Amino acid sequence: MRVVIQRVSKASVAVEGKIIGSCGLGLLILVGIEEADTQEDITWLSQKIINLRIFNDPEGKMNFSVKDVNGEILVISQFTLHASTKKGNRPSYILAAGPDKALPMYHDFVKALQLETNKPIATGEFGARMEVSLVNDGPVTIIIDSKQKN
Repeated sequence: MRVVIQRVSKASVAVEGKIIGSCGLGLLILVGIEEADTQEDITWLSQKIINLRIFNDPEGKMNFSVKDVNGEILVISQFTLHASTKKGNRPSYILAAGPDKALPMYHDFVKALQLETNKPIATGEFGARMEVSLVNDGPVTIIIDSKQKN
């Protein structure tokens, strides 16, 4: 699994002009699922994200996690995170999981985050054309790939 995590002061996602998910201070997480991903990737990644210390403490140092600041989370599925641009100019998405695998894993990832935070997690709509708006706070943007955890 590959994620792009953005520390936000607010974010939202709309489908056909209607906002379907939003968050205030917290994290916008774009997640790409590949065929090789397993439940182990979900567990490792959700714990890593929840404990990632990227929020400022009173001294302005990044010492607090999203849990520490009681932050909110918006998760959006984005298969294009697995684009390969090695050959030619048209990206290949051969590593991205198809919907039969990706949709259940996406739901499991959201559930794992919900269990870790004990809070509802806002989401986009899997497979839909979405418009994402955000105010990146910092800016702080972190990329994590569960296949590169060592």
